[in-house]
Amino acid sequence: MNDIVYVGKHSLTHHVAKHLHNDCELIYCTGGSGELVFGNKTLAYEEDSVAIIPPMIAHKNNGEEGFTNIHCVMRDVSLNITEPLVIPGLKNGHLRNAFSALFYYYSVDSLASSTLLPIYAQLIVATLETMIGTEMSFTDIVRQISDTVLKNYPDPNFDLNQYLTSFSFSTEYLKKIFKQEVGMTPRQFLTEIRLENAAKILGMAEAGLNISQVARQCGYNDPLYFSKMFKRKYGVSPKNYVSDTPMLTDSESTKIYQ
Repeated sequence: MNDIVYVGKHSLTHHVAKHLHNDCELIYCTGGSGELVFGNKTLAYEEDSVAIIPPMIAHKNNGEEGFTNIHCVMRDVSLNITEPLVIPGLKNGHLRNAFSALFYYYSVDSLASSTLLPIYAQLIVATLETMIGTEMSFTDIVRQISDTVLKNYPDPNFDLNQYLTSFSFSTEYLKKIFKQEVGMTPRQFLTEIRLENAAKILGMAEAGLNISQVARQCGYNDPLYFSKMFKRKYGVSPKNYVSDTPMLTDSESTKIYQ
């Protein structure tokens, strides 16, 4: 099990051409960031992320600012996945050290290599098994961001950028993985939620609110800016909007966007 086929290392690189392997490829990003492209699917990664690519899946690797990594191909890997997966960086020093040791013992000709290579390979696979499906998976990160947006969208003082910086990942990285799952950036998601709820309020004649009041209830301090954004989405000004479509509740919106 977990037989080593190849172990390599990329110094600062911006592009790896499209290719595939007969066996499973594991990539540990040691620096920088980038995207793995699989046909129409793209997975973002950054430092300390690990990519798992099952056999015979063509992919290429792009990084605008460049990336470094250690990559290995293993036969008969016991990880139970059929689609490419990126596990976000958990700052697991033991895992980074295991990849570094794997590369070292693969590269040197020593009596210890034949004994230690399978040990480090097994350590890497066992560690990844515990990480797959844990609370730090992409879905949970995205759910946490979307839940926070849904709870705070009525607050004009909610600072989305400041909130995103509270994570241990870069803001750009969070934007990429959020867009992969939701189809829009966190900022676009916040805007959608605010405008959808504004339309819902405007469609309720009994609410009796003026445009400024609706704007404030949906997170906008500036009614003119609110009107501009509303018209961009719905094609009419808030004043002239008449809802003939049932609007989503917050719980229904959560189901769609997660």
